[in-house]
Amino acid sequence: MLPRGNRINRGDEFRAVMRRGRRVASDRIVVHARQLDDGPARMGFVVGKMVGNAVTRNRVRRRLRELGRHALPALPEHTGVVVRALPPSAEASWTQLSEDFASLLQRSGAAS
Repeated sequence: MLPRGNRINRGDEFRAVMRRGRRVASDRIVVHARQLDDGPARMGFVVGKMVGNAVTRNRVRRRLRELGRHALPALPEHTGVVVRALPPSAEASWTQLSEDFASLLQRSGAAS
């Protein structure tokens, strides 16, 4: 679980990162990254109904949060990252998701 101060949980923050941030994608996930005005690095996750039923969506969300928790120390201050799951993420293995996650964070410029 991400620490409370490192979570994006307001709709306006999600919209700001997704609309004005840099977007990079794989077949399984999309990462939006943007510099924020202040505060620590923050992450948010979007897993829509196209991914699957509630059980499947929650499993994907838990996996992405765990990947985000491990990636958080590598993010610079004032960085906002939103990770959106695509339908193929439901069948992806842990290894596939972690490789996509790390690669997309690098490509977005969020992680050093």
